[in-house]
Parts: sequence; C-alpha cells; structure tokens
Amino acid sequence: MEAYSHGIVKQWCSCLFLGIVLLLSSAASFAAAETQFHNFVVQQTPVKRLCKTHNIITVNGQYPGPTIEIKSGDTLIVKVVNKAQYNVTIHWHGVRQMRTGWADGPEFVTQCPIRPGGSYTYRFTIEGQEGTLWWHAHSSWLRATVYGALIIHPKDGSAYPFAKPKTETPILLGEWWDANPIDVINEARRTGGAPNISDAYTINGQPGDLYKCSSQDTVVVPVELGVTNLLRVINSALNQELFFSIANHKMTVVGVDALYTKPFTTSVIMLGPGQTTDVLVNADQPAGRYYMAARAYQSAQNAPFDNTTTTAILQYSSTKNKKASPILPKLPAFNDTQAATTFTTSLRSPRKVDVPTQLDEDLFFTVGLGLNPCPKGQNASQTCQAPNGTRFTASMNNVSFQLPSTFSLLQAHYERATHYERANNVFTTDFPAAPPTKFDYTGNVSRALQTPVQGTKVYKLKYGSKVQVVLQGTSIFTSENHPIHLHGYDFYIVAEGFGNFNAKKHTSQFNLIDPPIRNTVAVPVGGWAVIRFVADNPGVWLMHCHLDVHITWGLAMAFLVEDGVGELQSIEPPPADLPQC
Repeated sequence: MEAYSHGIVKQWCSCLFLGIVLLLSSAASFAAAETQFHNFVVQQTPVKRLCKTHNIITVNGQYPGPTIEIKSGDTLIVKVVNKAQYNVTIHWHGVRQMRTGWADGPEFVTQCPIRPGGSYTYRFTIEGQEGTLWWHAHSSWLRATVYGALIIHPKDGSAYPFAKPKTETPILLGEWWDANPIDVINEARRTGGAPNISDAYTINGQPGDLYKCSSQDTVVVPVELGVTNLLRVINSALNQELFFSIANHKMTVVGVDALYTKPFTTSVIMLGPGQTTDVLVNADQPAGRYYMAARAYQSAQNAPFDNTTTTAILQYSSTKNKKASPILPKLPAFNDTQAATTFTTSLRSPRKVDVPTQLDEDLFFTVGLGLNPCPKGQNASQTCQAPNGTRFTASMNNVSFQLPSTFSLLQAHYERATHYERANNVFTTDFPAAPPTKFDYTGNVSRALQTPVQGTKVYKLKYGSKVQVVLQGTSIFTSENHPIHLHGYDFYIVAEGFGNFNAKKHTSQFNLIDPPIRNTVAVPVGGWAVIRFVADNPGVWLMHCHLDVHITWGLAMAFLVEDGVGELQSIEPPPADLPQC
C-alpha cells in the first residue's frame, strides 16, 4: 500500500511538473508576441524635389513615411489622425487581415474614409507571414506620397531560412510628380483622357543623380567588403512596373510579398506596383561606388510613360574617393517583356505547397481598358479627350467597378441582416463568373466590345471554397501588363502565358507542386495568369489593378466571402470608431 501511494504521489508530481513546464512554455510563447502602438498624423508637408518645393501629403511629416518593424505574431494598433485637406484611409498591403477586414483600408470597400479632422484606429495581428510588405493610402491618388515599409521579422526563436545578413535596407521605389498628384488625377477625370505621366522615379523618396537639383540628396547605402546585405525592394510607384538592378552585383531572390521563395540568382528584378522582393546582395566587388537603378518596364504600345531613371548608390565603406562617379548597371530595354517574364517565371515556393486541386469555383475574368462614348451634350474637346472623342474606362468581365459613396461594401454586407433597407442597395451580388461575350481577347477586338457597363457588383463565395481565377488580359484599346492585387489573401500563381487561355491546352502546364505564393500577380501583356486560393477569410475583399489610373477607371471587382460556422469563421464586429460616411 505504501509503495502504491508513493507511486501515485510520484506520478502526480511528474504530471504537476509537466503541467508547469507546459504553462511556462505557453506563457513564454504568449509573451513573445507583442503589441505595438503607433500614431500616424496625415498632414501637409513642404518637400523640395526637382528644384521646386511642393506641399505634399505625408505621414508624420516623413516622405516616404515611417518604417514599421514587427515580428510575426505581433499585433499592430495604429491611430491615424487626418490633419490634411483630403479624405484618407490606410491599407496594409498584403496583410491577411484574418477576420479583421475593418482594418484593411480601401476607401468605400471596408470603411468610409477618415474625413479631415477625423481619426480611426487600425487594429490587427500578423500571423504566418515573414518578410517585406508595405502600407499606403488607399484614397484617390494620395498613395503617391503616403506610403512606407512594413517589415515582418521571424518570431523569437525562429530564423530566416538563409544565413542572417549583417545589414537590412528597405528600398522603396516611387514616382514623383512636379505637381499635386490629386490635381493630376482630377484633371484626368474631368477631361476623360490619360493623366500626366510622372516627372521622376525615386528611391527612398529621392530621385538621384540623373535628375536636376537632386545629386546632393541621392540615397547612399553603405556596405562592407565581403558582407551580405538584405535589400527589401518595394514598388511603391503609382502607375509603373519597374526594373531594378545594381551595377556589377548579382542579387539572390529569397522572398516576395512576405513569403520565402526558392533562392535563385539574377542581375535584374521586375516589380509591378504593390509587389515586394527580398534579395541578398554580397559585397564582393572591388571597393567603390555602384549605382542601384530603376526604370520603367513599359508593356503598353504607344502609351506615354516616364522614361527616366532613378538611382541610389551602393558605397563600400573602404572606398577612398567618396565623390567618384558610380558605375551604372545595364537595365533591360523599356519594352523587354522577355526579361520581365524570365524573372516572374523563375519564382518558386521553397518546398511542396498545398495547392487546391478539387475546385468549387472556376472563374474566368477578363481585365483591360476600354472607351466610353462622349456623353450627349458635352464638349468633346474638353471632356472627351481619349481617342476618337471618347473617355477612358476599364473593366473586369465587362463591368467597370463603381465605388459606393454612402456606405462601405463591408459595412453594407454586415448590416444587411439588421438594417436591410439602408444597406440593401449598396451593391449587387451578380458579378459574372465569365465574360458575358466570348471573343478573341488578345486579337482584333470589335468596337462593340469597347464600352463596359458600370456597376457595383461583387462575387459571392462560400466560406472554405476552393477557387481558381483565370485572369485574361485583353487588347481592347491596348494590351499591357496588369499587376492584379487581391486584398485579404495570398494566392498560388499556378501558371502564366501569352495569347488566349485555353483550358484544354494549358491546364496540363499548371505547377501544382511549388508555385510561388503572392498577393499581387503581374498578368503578362497580351496574356493570362491563373491563381488559386481557399476562401477562408470572411469579409469583402477588393481585387484590382494596382496601376492606380486603372482602378480609377474601374479595373476592379470584389469578392464577398460569407461567414463559416462559429465565431472563428466569422468577421469580427466593426470597431466603435469606424468612420461613418
């Protein structure tokens, strides 16, 4: 009996010890996750570029805005106070926002804008993502100057899947207008024509040596001989895909859109607006000064574009002559689609991934530009300055997306059950699963197909449904590369190609083993891309072209993902300070 009792006590002590260990382990894990608080003051700030001073909209007086660094698993609480003269929202580009769609940010989609003098606090947790994302305004063209890096480090106790670099540097590629960007897009809306192109590209807010009045402020990135550096490259430009290269240095790509990739080495990368690419650069060249440079990848024929080149300087610390002229890299030609394709098709996930194979939704979306006839009674020379006296438009599946103005889509969806009358007429759920008319998408297109219908239409998805979307570019007016961004989700890019997608021919070419995972896909000029994802995040999620002029013209749609079963598969209630329209 005594031995039996002793065994019971021993067993109880062991269980108690194990329980304490597990409790402490759990507490340590919980303690490792942090909550960060930030204040963003959106305000007008005088900034001098290209010899002139402009009052631009900034966050906390900084251009670009503050870099936020967190660990995977951390929670961000960011209070945004609007002291500018424009409405504003902030989008956390690429953050999954699991059940926290109220924090996603696109104006009139997940929230009404923050009015001048108002404020709103974004609250969300980042899980399962590591690498480089960014944040930017999602209201009119404010993101021309309102943007910054969002860097997600591994959790404590975790590590990069590569040797930790000694230094890390965000490289934000941007676009600069020698004018107020809001005036630029408002003028284009008035005339119906294309907006004026930018006057410069920038790296971390500076145009660089090749522009007037800019040499003194050119960004210098210091490096040490023999040291590996991690560059976090972000295309923050408003309307332009960009090539990026470093003179005499190779780049090893290790991540895109806050997800790791199978490493590969290249001398040039291509990023569409919204995309990020993490590259390792080994400082293995003779001590000196080497230009980092970016310039346009312009895929649309005969369309005007900014053909200038922005530069920063990679400077070895042991360089004796720190005023020596840097070496320029050889960048691809502006229209080098082969270089762009070589880069995008080289991307792979590091290992086998769980690509959906049994599909619940097989969707086909055409994406491209169009032309609206000049409204009757208007002066064509003033308000219809697109080709042949028309107005530019854009669409998906012949629907030119129109944002609501009195409700956000998510608010209307959430309130339909309780406030049916006021929320019911905000949107319809009849976005087409395929184009209403089949045609030679990348060939000669009939003028009868140039004019889309306008509408605020969403496509409804059941929670957990496995979705495939074929994104088919069109040659209506012109064909070009379209960076298509899906809010609230990462997706697998299982294939891309040129010409018209043919399921019988191209399905056998799908990569269902290790396709790259992204939040923004560059749909090839005159071609197509196929993405897959699981609809496991309830809410209303915008999908749009990240060339901002195209979303202005209507190249967008939205998915309405229904709640699943129970609280953990349902959208959270709206926060008390959600802006009202």
